[in-house]
Formats: sequence, structure tokens, C-alpha cells
Amino acid sequence: MGFFDFMTEDIAIDLGTANTLIIHNDKVVIDSPSIVARDRITGKIIAVGREASLMQGKTHENIKTIRPLKDGVIADFDASEQMIKMLIRSIPALQKRLFTPALRMVICIPSGITEVEMRAVKESAERVNGKEVYLIHEPMAASIGIGIDIMQPKGNMIVDIGGGTTEIAVIALGGIVCDKSVKIAGDVFTNDIIYYMRTQHNLFVGETTAEKIKIEIGAAIEDLDSPPEDMSVQGRDLLTGKPKQVEVSSREIAKALDKSIQRIEDAVMETLSQTPPELAADIYNTGIYLAGGGSMLRGLDKRISQKTDLPVFIAEDPLRAVVRGTGMALKNIAKYRSILIK
Repeated sequence: MGFFDFMTEDIAIDLGTANTLIIHNDKVVIDSPSIVARDRITGKIIAVGREASLMQGKTHENIKTIRPLKDGVIADFDASEQMIKMLIRSIPALQKRLFTPALRMVICIPSGITEVEMRAVKESAERVNGKEVYLIHEPMAASIGIGIDIMQPKGNMIVDIGGGTTEIAVIALGGIVCDKSVKIAGDVFTNDIIYYMRTQHNLFVGETTAEKIKIEIGAAIEDLDSPPEDMSVQGRDLLTGKPKQVEVSSREIAKALDKSIQRIEDAVMETLSQTPPELAADIYNTGIYLAGGGSMLRGLDKRISQKTDLPVFIAEDPLRAVVRGTGMALKNIAKYRSILIK
């Protein structure tokens, strides 16, 4: 334990399209929406995370809310760097320090990411004082977070439905054997709901409201065992322009999301069809694991199970499975060195 080690802090980051989570000292210390608000005149970032998300859809022309990550990759370099910087600075334990310590980081990235995008993530991390930066692929991190021993010569299938992408991977011996990344996930579900409300109810709702509908009554199948109560939704009437309210049921939302969920099912089937036979035999016994916020959609596990004829399990606290796995990889860098990208 040299002086340098004393000066270094370890943090694990799950840089998500919808939420960014940070683990420090084995605790999730930051769990905040991946969104920043920028002043258009000065170009300064005025709010980040929760505070910025409250402004979404309610801004005037001088304030713009930006989601720096699109489809799981950095779309706005400057905004994402500012966001990472401000979130790291707001970690309670680091606020007490006189100066920013050197950071050893493991950052989670989608499996379909390009070299250029990977370099962008690394450079952003280095600029916020990251001295040692490792990257880990999302399906790997999710598997570790769920508690699968990924180093075993045994096949496991993981479906991670995030905000921007759904990552599907078959993992064995600490490597991804076959994977597929589709850009259909939470954000697309939200847009499906906006479109449905518009076409079926003549009601114009914003992203925040649509997100709320998805969480409160969202469903993947129409016949749920215990369906949630209907929800009152307020928005703007497209015909009269007046604010109005309509009642919406989970059945309707299942209809609205049907096509997108079908595309996720197809991607799962395609990945299964590319799986080597020995691993397919393992998956027949272990089933499919779901992680990510999208896996909390009511009845989705049942629907994927019916489609694949396999048991489907949802990770506990699926929203944090990825960041938990990233944190475990950070603690055991020696064990997981082979899967970390330096």
C-alpha cells in the first residue's frame, strides 16, 4: 500500500442512456437520470441528473435539456463529460477531500460499441482524473451482477434491456460467444406510448408522462394475472388544443408495445439459433436471465418464456444488476482481467 494507493479512489460507473449509476466503497452512491440542462446563451451546464430531468419538457428557449447518451453510446461529448465530472464530484465521500483524488475506474459499455466510441468513453474518464480506466461489456457486467460465475465452462444467456439498447448475449468461459444488440429498449417503449396516445386518444403527452405510464401500467401481455388499475393521463387534446384527461388500461399499453417487444423476441430467437449446440444444452437447463429496467415490464418474462419454451428469470433489483457487476469486477480486477478492456 503505497502513498499513491492511499491517494487513489476506486469507482465503478454504469453509463446508461437513461440512468447513470456509480458505485464507491461497495455502495451505489449515485443513481441519477443521464440528462443535463445547458444554458444556451453562456453554454454553461446549469443542472445535472434529477434536477435536470425535472426540467425536461418544461424549458424555455434559453435552456435546453440534453441526454448526452443515445442508444447507449456518447452522442454529445462535451455534455457527457460535464455530466460524468459533476456526478463524480457529487459523490459524498469525495466531497470531503481537499483535491480530487486519482481514480481507478471500471466503466460499463454496450457490446455493440465501436472503437471510436470506446475511445471517447476512455478519454472522458481520463479527463476527470481517471488514472487507470478499464471498460467492461454490458452483458458481462450484468451476468456478474446477477451472480452467474461467468468463468465456468457453462453457457448462460442474458438479456439486458436498458434505456437505449437491448443487449442479448450467450456467455461461457469468461467470454461472449454470440451476441446481438438491438436499439429497441426503454426509450422506444416510451415513444410507442406517445404515439399510441396520439393516434388512439387524440392526446398529446410528453416524454415524462409517457415514461410514467410505462412504469405504472406498462405490460408486455394483454392478459395479466393481476393487472394494475387503470390510470388517468393528462395531456393536450390534439383537436381542441385544451388540456384533457383520459383513462388508460394496461391492456392498451400492451397493444402499444407489442411490435417493439416482438422485435426483442426475434433478436432473442436469432441469438439462440446461433448458439453452439453444447451451450444450447446448458441454456436449456439454466434458462434465460433478464436484467435492466426494461425487464420490469409486467409479463415480459412470461412472454419471452412462451416464445422460447425456456424458463426466464428476472434479476433481483434489475436496474442495478449492471452496476453491481461492474463494481464486482472493480473489486476483483485480477480475477476478471481477461474480460476487462484496458
